[in-house]
Amino acid sequence: MSDCSHNCESCGENCPSRQGGIPKEQLNAASRVKRVIGVVSGKGGVGKSLVTSLLATTFQRRGCHAAILDADVTGPSIPKAFGITEKAMGSDFGILPARSKTGIDIMSVNLLLPNETDPVVWRGPIIAGTVKQFWTDVVWKDVDYLFVDMPPGTGDVPLTVFQSLPVDGIVVVTSPQELVSMIVAKAVKMAQMMNIPILGIVENMSYFQCPDCGKKYAIFGESHIEEIAKEQGLKVLGKLPIDPGLAKACDSGVIELFEGDWLEQAADDIEKALPAND
Repeated sequence: MSDCSHNCESCGENCPSRQGGIPKEQLNAASRVKRVIGVVSGKGGVGKSLVTSLLATTFQRRGCHAAILDADVTGPSIPKAFGITEKAMGSDFGILPARSKTGIDIMSVNLLLPNETDPVVWRGPIIAGTVKQFWTDVVWKDVDYLFVDMPPGTGDVPLTVFQSLPVDGIVVVTSPQELVSMIVAKAVKMAQMMNIPILGIVENMSYFQCPDCGKKYAIFGESHIEEIAKEQGLKVLGKLPIDPGLAKACDSGVIELFEGDWLEQAADDIEKALPAND
């Protein structure tokens, strides 16, 4: 519910946040978040952070207030993609996230480190605790859709996010290689074990489209996304091309300027499944 304080201890509703017997972490008292969507992948290098950035930008362009919680603590890349170099600030109410050029709120460990190249050499429990603090201590003000950029795999942080945050659904990011079927199945089964709805799959690096003739080439092999989605009973939310323009936009910190409608259908499906005005 939109007026949920996420304080399960004082609530009698039998909502998804109470399932599993583990109470969710309480949202900062000065925050208001309507929908929480995890962006996950079973392995690294498939473009999960790119998809997170594009989804947040797409929703921001639609007039929603989007935000990104960068839960990939040891490999944070979100600030770089949005060209954010300033550090997060504090107030009497909590930590204030950085804000992108178009108004997307962003919280990442790189906004707290002295230098963005400083490594995070922490053990799992500390990393998991940091992710919780990004939820409890950060002031997420009037956010319609909060996207959680997860680290790859099914380890400590994804488990912490699924157990501790009121995740409304997840988007699974994959690539065309055949071995991905097994990897996707692992991510999907973990979400199912945690009673987290799966909104669908986005395939990154799906094809390269020649700028001269418009012909599409399957650089990493023919796509198996339709088969994988059918096997898992999921919806294909979109396919992203191999586009040098996207890579350049990320490297230059201007991902918000991307041109393309690849995730418009994904945004339609997410808004239909999880309307922010509920």
